[in-house]
Amino acid sequence: MSIANTPPTPYYAVIFTSKKIAGVDGYDDMATLMVALAQQQAGFLGVESARDTLGITVSYWDSLAAIAAWKQQCTHLVAQQRGRDAWYAAYQVRICKVEREYGFEQP
Repeated sequence: MSIANTPPTPYYAVIFTSKKIAGVDGYDDMATLMVALAQQQAGFLGVESARDTLGITVSYWDSLAAIAAWKQQCTHLVAQQRGRDAWYAAYQVRICKVEREYGFEQP
């Protein structure tokens, strides 16, 4: 996965931080499906994700309305419930407005 190519600010970020339960079935397939579905949602701008002991996924959106619509997407609702029931020991969701950004990339 690469660094998301986001538009000029402002836009919104949803930061999903999680601790997964060991030995869970179906998680990787659902995570792949969630990225594919998010990419189809109106207002989706990009995603970045990393997982070791702690998982962090940041998705980028053009509005709070787009984030609210994604939260209510029917397959995403199923994944949310499965996460609470079987996959996560803990998670935290943070929604932020990105007002400034900068970066570096070697040529």
